[in-house]
Amino acid sequence: MSTLRVAIIEDDPRYRESLEMLFSLSPGFELIDTFDDAARATSEAARRAASGQACPWDVVVTDMKMPRMDGIEGTRRLKAAYADVKVLVLTVYEEPRTILEAIIAGADGYLLKHSPVEELVEQVRAVAAGGAPLTPGVAATVLDVVRTMPQPRPKPDLELSPREREVLTCLVDGLSYKQVAHELEISLDTVRTHIRRLYGKLRVHSVAEAVSRALREGLVD
Repeated sequence: MSTLRVAIIEDDPRYRESLEMLFSLSPGFELIDTFDDAARATSEAARRAASGQACPWDVVVTDMKMPRMDGIEGTRRLKAAYADVKVLVLTVYEEPRTILEAIIAGADGYLLKHSPVEELVEQVRAVAAGGAPLTPGVAATVLDVVRTMPQPRPKPDLELSPREREVLTCLVDGLSYKQVAHELEISLDTVRTHIRRLYGKLRVHSVAEAVSRALREGLVD
């Protein structure tokens, strides 16, 4: 198993230290950077991207509410600098609007701070592997929002191929990239190719955002 490079964005010193200890001691992780606000992290990402440097992080774990820049705007700017970096929002907030704003901004997962540390470690691995983890409470909130939305309009013609629709359906079902490959009996590289094409056609930047649009617009059966 390859080592996952992690960055932390957290303004609470005590919680930040606990996260630093968690990822420093957990096998399979390398803590690369720690930031006390999203503004510093996004400035660093933009600087590196502008100079042509590769992203130094595989996963960024970010708080939601911070003084200078919140996690939603931070996520949006991180994705603008490096579209492939995975962003996991870790927060105490369960408001539907906040959750949906984070997903639309490009968050790849949304977990609550009271989640067990074992779950956090596993969910960071899931995000890196292409999953879109949500705690049960958050998932229920998202589903409630989707259910109460107006009935979807006729499915837009996005010219999705049958295979792309199969891949999208698998993502809506919560499968990781590897699980999609196994389910459809195709290679992992082929899955990644289909997902890149889906991102382009759906005009999204993350699995969570693709799933949100698919549910909102009735793109899958």
